[in-house]
Amino acid sequence: METLCEISINYQYKNKLSELPKVVTSRDAETQFRAIWSDRLQYIEEMYLMLLNRANRVLGYSKISLGGTSGTIVDTKVVFQTALKSNASSIILCHNHPSGNLKPSEADQKITKSLKEAGKIMDIVLIDHLIITDEGYFSFADEGML
Repeated sequence: METLCEISINYQYKNKLSELPKVVTSRDAETQFRAIWSDRLQYIEEMYLMLLNRANRVLGYSKISLGGTSGTIVDTKVVFQTALKSNASSIILCHNHPSGNLKPSEADQKITKSLKEAGKIMDIVLIDHLIITDEGYFSFADEGML
């Protein structure tokens, strides 16, 4: 007889809800992402996910992918497994462009649309997708691209 693998879910919230940062604007999200970003902003492309509750309090973050100098892969299943495990009501994505170019690529636009649609099915709202560089950021929401 084969042994089945046990799947477990573990919640480890360390702060009171009132102590968690609140994200209201894209600038708030950018500030939070910059605080946790690796030292490879100009070197290698990465994607992070911010997880929020119904009151837009930040439950936490997760690095979703680590890529190369010109791209990174984003797996929809990984994004939403993380969101579901954290019991997030909404999410914000952020990735960097080592080139310094803030303009979203076709691939950036495609994954944003795909994640927004997938989130609708699970009642997890994609609030924004940011692109950051050393000198600034681009917000899909601010630009009406969500």
